[in-house]
Amino acid sequence: MKGQRSYKVKKEDLLYPELSFKIVGLLFEVCNKLEYGYLEKHYCDGMAALLKQEGIPFQREVKMEIKLGDEVIASGRADFIIDRKIVLEMKKGRQFKKNNIGQLHSYLKALNMELGILANFTPDGLIFKRIVNTNTNS
Repeated sequence: MKGQRSYKVKKEDLLYPELSFKIVGLLFEVCNKLEYGYLEKHYCDGMAALLKQEGIPFQREVKMEIKLGDEVIASGRADFIIDRKIVLEMKKGRQFKKNNIGQLHSYLKALNMELGILANFTPDGLIFKRIVNTNTNS
């Protein structure tokens, strides 16, 4: 189309490509084995089991706080921080909701991390998004 540029994303342009591809592969494995209909917690339990099996270091339900000065104004828990590089947030439902994307982005900002993966287990299978925080201090 006239006036539009075409951008090609190359593997080397991605943040943590090998680790993120591995995580997405494990998410599909959880989805294929459990299928749809379980609680979000059960998908998280399955993911934790596979991460452990693969020897990939992770933390689960990591508390994070949003501060204004010394005052904590909000807090939350990220489902997973994987290898101290990627925040993984898992959901169950028919589609991504705008607040799910905002939630993950706020976790990335609060934790000063660059990359998050939002995974959604739907009746039609797994969908996922990579969310990048461009405002890190690293």
